[in-house]
Amino acid sequence: MIKVEEALTIIEANSAKMPAQQIAVSKALGYVLAEKVISPIHMPPFRQSAMDGYAFIHSIKHQYDIVSTSQAGDHSNLKLNANEAVRIFTGAFVPDAADTVVMQEHVIANKNSILIAAMPAKSANIRPKGEQIAKDDIVFEAGTLMTPAAIGFLASLGITEIKVHKKPKVAILVTGNELVKPGEKLKKGKIYESNSVMLQAALETIGIKKTKVYSVKDNLKATKKALKSILKKYDIVLISGGISVGDYDFVKEALLQNDVKELFYKINQKPGKPMFFGSKNETLVFALPGNPASSLTNFYIYVVPAIKSRIGFLEIHKTKVIRKLNSDLKNNTGKTLFLKAKYNETHVEVLDSQSSAMLNTFAVANSLLIVPEGIEEYKKGQLVTLLPID
Repeated sequence: MIKVEEALTIIEANSAKMPAQQIAVSKALGYVLAEKVISPIHMPPFRQSAMDGYAFIHSIKHQYDIVSTSQAGDHSNLKLNANEAVRIFTGAFVPDAADTVVMQEHVIANKNSILIAAMPAKSANIRPKGEQIAKDDIVFEAGTLMTPAAIGFLASLGITEIKVHKKPKVAILVTGNELVKPGEKLKKGKIYESNSVMLQAALETIGIKKTKVYSVKDNLKATKKALKSILKKYDIVLISGGISVGDYDFVKEALLQNDVKELFYKINQKPGKPMFFGSKNETLVFALPGNPASSLTNFYIYVVPAIKSRIGFLEIHKTKVIRKLNSDLKNNTGKTLFLKAKYNETHVEVLDSQSSAMLNTFAVANSLLIVPEGIEEYKKGQLVTLLPID
């Protein structure tokens, strides 16, 4: 049995980035850049008006003759004189001679001329060429997540394709004779299978939207056969249940018989102690506890960083937050505790129903309160560390 920190180190060391692929910018939401992107143009590519108003050569004069109009999309080689102005609109090309734009609210205008009532400073209301970015500058470094704004910025530079890390193919294998699908009649001794739906939803929060769910009964032959097929097809395999030491827990043995390398088994924590992490070739295997709260806890703590690393994130761990504890807390287990909690701007409350089988408080929690294995007690008002969860 290893410590939490050791488990995280082993996972990080074995979670290699996925290969790169070329992808259309329009399809890149949620992907991570595999290489830096260089701007092919200046943005803006010409001097633009930042306002609806009038472009002119700045001087002490307040009255100017209107000699032309420039709207977005126009281009003119107009020769502007010192006493002349151009009617101009936001985003439009600013004539080369003009050095200032006065907003229309600050002028008195008629058909042929304007009188500037509030003179702007020289160069006001003009977006310089390359103000956002210059040609050949770095737009984004490798490791940048593609958000709607990032995609929009790339499109504004005329970039249509980028190189990103592939997203891993993920399979979920659910074990258990007692499980039936939600919606079916619940017979005595049976329970509804919820872990696969829960894990699929959790995977979606980190950009993995396509997963395949498999199920198998609690016997070694069936488990071994299912894993043999799954391990060939997927980059990450999540197994729900069958990883403890009961008479009908066959997952670890089936993994080893499929030549999965054991990287660790069991972590000194509560909940979620009986977890297996291993690999076969480039495929990572997480055998998670069957109890729902344990399974989801270990997903947030261990699976999320592994997937983020494989997707290409530079920062794979969520930023932890510090809050004041609103009640005393004891830890007499000798283990690291991950407690479902709810925090606000200043304090954190440890929620009821911390059982590894219970999801009711997990459903309203916004964090896991981390109590390291060496800490036996926290007093009310002490600062504690929290891992925010989605």
